[in-house]
Amino acid sequence: MNALLRSLLRRFGSLCVVAALLASNPIAAAENVDGNLPLKQLRNFAEVFGRIKSDYVEQVDDKELLESAIRGMLGGLDPHSAYLNEEDYKEIQVGTKGEFGGLGIEVGMEDGFIKVIAPIDDTPAQRAGLAAGDLLIRLDDRPVKGLTLNEAVNLMRGKPGTEITLTVVREGRDKPFKVTVVRDIIRVASVKGRILEDGFAYLRISQFQSHTTDDMLKTLGRLRKKNGGPLRGLVLDLRNNPGGVLNTAVSVSDAFLNSGTIVYTEGRAEDSELKFTAAQDDVLDGAPIVVLVNEGSASASEIVAGALQDHRRAIIMGQQTFGKGSVQTIIPITNNTAVKLTTARYFTPSGRSIQAEGIKPDIELDDLEVRVVEKPEVKAIKESDLAGHLENGKDEDAGGAEEPSSADDAKTGATPDYQLIEALNLLKGLSILQSKKYPG
Repeated sequence: MNALLRSLLRRFGSLCVVAALLASNPIAAAENVDGNLPLKQLRNFAEVFGRIKSDYVEQVDDKELLESAIRGMLGGLDPHSAYLNEEDYKEIQVGTKGEFGGLGIEVGMEDGFIKVIAPIDDTPAQRAGLAAGDLLIRLDDRPVKGLTLNEAVNLMRGKPGTEITLTVVREGRDKPFKVTVVRDIIRVASVKGRILEDGFAYLRISQFQSHTTDDMLKTLGRLRKKNGGPLRGLVLDLRNNPGGVLNTAVSVSDAFLNSGTIVYTEGRAEDSELKFTAAQDDVLDGAPIVVLVNEGSASASEIVAGALQDHRRAIIMGQQTFGKGSVQTIIPITNNTAVKLTTARYFTPSGRSIQAEGIKPDIELDDLEVRVVEKPEVKAIKESDLAGHLENGKDEDAGGAEEPSSADDAKTGATPDYQLIEALNLLKGLSILQSKKYPG
């Protein structure tokens, strides 16, 4: 070890490299793993560092160069591990507060491009038509290739009211297309709810924030009051929910369960193995639940869907979820910097790994759109239009049944949301089945 340090001193005289290698904790950790330091690889690193310092076309700051090396080391592990400088370290906490500036999309990296995991409800990104699975290849005129995720996110942020043009690649489209989005302050109301029909409620969770469980319980209380009594069933909408705080996902699941495991984690470190269990406090008293998911449902939303599915507490309906089943731990390095490191995997109560698999729905539904068929200009010929047709035989003034109005259509749930309509129909069937009394 001392010989290596002396060699580095002679070769480069770089205090940064020596300081990096002299840092006691990382080296001790490396020695504890397998008893040996990767001396050959460290020499290669030192050689490359020295070549850049001596031969690169422009002078490079030592701190910047080593920071880039750390970013590259973490970025090569998986899409979610990252180095957090002072600015990144502050920003990592913003999403849990429910208010931030930007476009309103949850994003990740895929093949060097920005991938939209999910647009957040009621944000500029959603209103502009961005969808889960979209790849962003240009931000204004700046190519995304070569940017880090944090650099791309910073480019998408800006003053409210300013525009950014995104070049989008979407599956099913022959060529890239452009979408202009106006930046705004993003205030995320993570829970929304309404009564669909007498006894049946709809609850939408768009993101798992620190206050989401409290907001959900308040919303359910308000819906019970509006319904005039207990709910007969609930549609829980987790579509395009990118996840959020783990403890919130656990407490939301716990609200609908009476016992058993909610989720557990496994990793190499002893403190990465955790298990969360439910208390006896089902807020719906066993009323049936249908959970809507799609490919934009990730992380914490997959924990909820997996827990309710494994306990047979809910029917999962929609499309297979995103498949982010890994745990990221924020490890401080200094007072202002940290490492976000993947340290464990999530498992559902039955032992299924969510990672790269996601949650497969009990009932798969395509993402279809329901709309009223346009009436033809030429009316269809009916019996009453035929010459010499027989009369009805009743008093003509008695009047018949009126055609349902648009207000009646709205009351029956005939909205463009096909998946919600199917969920409501299933919920009615489950409620009827549950209410049947069979002789013992």
